[in-house]
Amino acid sequence: MSLVDKMIAVDLLKYKEQLQITYADGKTFVKDPIRKKNIILQPEELVRQLLLCYFIKSTNFHRNQIQVEKKIQIHDMIRRFDIVIYNKEVTPFLLVECKAPDIKINQSTFDQIAVYNMKLNAPYLVVSNGINTYCVQINHDTKSYEFLTEIPQSF
Repeated sequence: MSLVDKMIAVDLLKYKEQLQITYADGKTFVKDPIRKKNIILQPEELVRQLLLCYFIKSTNFHRNQIQVEKKIQIHDMIRRFDIVIYNKEVTPFLLVECKAPDIKINQSTFDQIAVYNMKLNAPYLVVSNGINTYCVQINHDTKSYEFLTEIPQSF
């Protein structure tokens, strides 16, 4: 499957100035607006934080509807999703998988988020490495999916 024509345009770099960066003990930290704590700024964390800024500033989602890096149990294994946005009924609406910019998004990336979604059953999945972003709508009844041209902005 070629993903080239499935990418959507999300300019995450325009949110870079929104990040609260601090330095201590030779390390760079970013303040997570959801977890309300400083996190070591690794490449994947940068993508996660830029996506959080995008969701908070450019969509109708409220920060109270967003969870970041929460544990879920899938079969006998504990996993941790990157971002979930819940709808007004407090059920997962949008599941997001973040990768570092140097990680190529491929079938295994979609397989990973699909496994997480077996537990969460979100109708929308987003995968991004900060450079390439994809959004898929899942039809759980027909067990099919469709690539979208943009990320849903509200419920």
